[in-house]
Amino acid sequence: MPGYFKQIEIRWSDLDPNFHLRHSAYYDFGGYCRVSFMNEHQLGLSQMEALNIGPVLFREECVFKREIKFGDAIKINLSLEKATPDFSRWTMKHEIWKNEDTLAAVITVDGAWMDTIHRKLTIPPASFKKIFSIVTKDDAA
Repeated sequence: MPGYFKQIEIRWSDLDPNFHLRHSAYYDFGGYCRVSFMNEHQLGLSQMEALNIGPVLFREECVFKREIKFGDAIKINLSLEKATPDFSRWTMKHEIWKNEDTLAAVITVDGAWMDTIHRKLTIPPASFKKIFSIVTKDDAA
């Protein structure tokens, strides 16, 4: 499985009363993966703060395919599915794999970049698109 992946360890607090992964934990894992990717590619919180820019989500959807339980080995990936030419708006996708070979969930996120001073959508520096080109799908604009 090529691309960017993060290992996830399931904690007791991630479970629901049915003893499997609670639905909101999937979204937390997606956010963790995106922020980890940005941080590891010199686009962490301090860099975004200096540029007065941050990501904003319009839609976040998860399709649950297989149950995840305590003790399962979890990996989550990140891919840029599509983006506007100036990278002002984008769609990212995460696949959550359990035990190396079972697709457990797919998270799709639509977002953009916000000017954190003016509280309006903005166009990011060209370096942002270059950073995310690492995980760009072939058909992403």
